[in-house]
Amino acid sequence: MVITRIIKNKIPALASHESHTRDGAELQFYGRVREMENGQPIVALDYEYYKGMAEKELQKLGEELLEKFSINKLDCIHRIGKIPVGEAALR
Repeated sequence: MVITRIIKNKIPALASHESHTRDGAELQFYGRVREMENGQPIVALDYEYYKGMAEKELQKLGEELLEKFSINKLDCIHRIGKIPVGEAALR
């Protein structure tokens, strides 16, 4: 199962999912805005997107990951808009 969302607000923390006997592990990944890139300070990142296409491509990528790595469930959120240092852009 692939669940994908594109949102404007802060990405909520993910509580541990209910236990599945077929799953041997659970992994949570947060892609955060870092404070430096090649020695240059970063204040924020500003993500824009093409509505309709972005959702479709994120879903497609999620489905490819499920198949390639035998994943049972993928819940992916990508944030848009201005995201300050330290906040998550992807979960």
